[in-house]
Amino acid sequence: MDKTSFSERLTTLRNPSIMKTLTGIKHGVERETLRINPNGGLAQTPHQESLGAALTHEYITTDFSESLLEFITPPESSIDKTIGQLKDVHKFVMTNIGDERLWPMSMPCFIENQDAIPIANYGTSNVGKMKSLYRVGLKNRYGSMMQAISGVHFNFSLPNDFWEKWLDADTYLEVDKDSISSAYFGLIRNYRRFCWVIPYLYGASPALCSSFIKGKETGLPFKKLGKGTYYLPYATSLRMSDLGYTNSAQSGLNICYNKVDSYIASLRAAINQPSEGYEKFASKKDGEYQQLNSNVLQIENELYSPIRPKQPTRSLEKPTDALDERGVSYIEVRALDVNPFSAIGIERNQFYFLDVFLLYCLIKPSSFMNTDEYHETEVNLNAVVERGRDPKLILTNATESVEMMSWALQLFSEMKEVAIILDQANGTQDYSQALDFEKQKILDPSLTPSARILKHLVNENIDNGNLGLSLAESFKNELIGTDYKFMNAEDLAAHALLSLEKQRVIEQQEDISFDDFLASYFSEK
Repeated sequence: MDKTSFSERLTTLRNPSIMKTLTGIKHGVERETLRINPNGGLAQTPHQESLGAALTHEYITTDFSESLLEFITPPESSIDKTIGQLKDVHKFVMTNIGDERLWPMSMPCFIENQDAIPIANYGTSNVGKMKSLYRVGLKNRYGSMMQAISGVHFNFSLPNDFWEKWLDADTYLEVDKDSISSAYFGLIRNYRRFCWVIPYLYGASPALCSSFIKGKETGLPFKKLGKGTYYLPYATSLRMSDLGYTNSAQSGLNICYNKVDSYIASLRAAINQPSEGYEKFASKKDGEYQQLNSNVLQIENELYSPIRPKQPTRSLEKPTDALDERGVSYIEVRALDVNPFSAIGIERNQFYFLDVFLLYCLIKPSSFMNTDEYHETEVNLNAVVERGRDPKLILTNATESVEMMSWALQLFSEMKEVAIILDQANGTQDYSQALDFEKQKILDPSLTPSARILKHLVNENIDNGNLGLSLAESFKNELIGTDYKFMNAEDLAAHALLSLEKQRVIEQQEDISFDDFLASYFSEK
């Protein structure tokens, strides 16, 4: 039987045999960023061949657009190594994109219209064409502007020896993919309950360029500054708002996070649920497909969520099939804005805090979540992204109204115990210090990234774009001037050449038509 109290589970976590396994926590980072011209406009050049093939490169790929780069680090237990690898990849890219820069913010630079956002090209193979067609579908469904938003995804996993000792001591269950997945889903439910903390602490998009909302209807009470910047006085992360990288059309899906089986079933149902609204894109236009299919979700990746359970997929394997067969391997935190005060979009302190926060979400008792409670978490998150620094902001905790600040301080009080355990396990004070650093933002909202950015924009009466361009220039010089630490220029050039060769092999081996390929991919198992 599960230990039901937080204090009991803390005591279990303090067991030396369990505590020592915490050094094996692994992280990976996926950082998105737009390539821009020296004048701040979106780069129209194709993905540079010197960077390799976006389809097959391990570390450098593209997301929605040819101009939207994504840098990926492999899972590592050393925070220093992950940060070093991310810097190495950034440096390599900076030295291979000519006079272009990398946009340092989540909300996009000035873009004249959505047709100026080139959709990513992955080559002539069927899998490459499928990836591009998926993005055509996204453009038709939601518009390209939303897809030009950048974020940072933080991947987190606990080692097998932790699960063997923790599950045995905490639940007395057999340690297998089902019990590990169940524990990860407990973490996910608590994350959803408390994830409003993330945009408060790390939200860095309180303002946006007028080009982003051109022609859009919004009921948000925007104020204007500079030549064309709109902002909300208390906003933390417009990226996470209904204007940003969310999909209100998905609000009725009722994805279930109680068990891995119910999550898979609800996600598969959405993938197979026809959409009247998307039926208008069902037929070909000028002989070309307009989307992968006309269902509510084309594929599983279309589900917008601040966190995802993940299992690495094999070639052409669907994410739900991977979860079904092998269980949850790690979780992906998707609520982080790009940190505009860091050349690589994320700072060291964030790693330590997120480790504390996610481990807290794991060991905090986590009951199943009904539809009403799930809706409550969505309302809380939206309130913080739009009005997070409002000192009078009220959230809802288990149907009871509570001041955001007092709830945050309560969470920090409990997280302090987790930070102490992580410090003891790693022989450091970094986790407690990170928690104390972030707590100051709770006590003083002016210390949050969103407040710091807004203060600069308002005081100087300058546009968001001017600040972004200035930071982009500074970061380019900073990164070019750094030394490689874990991967040098020769290694990364070799990776690029290898990825190009891998793509060529895939394209040469193609033996069925694209129509047959799609039919096969979407056929029932």
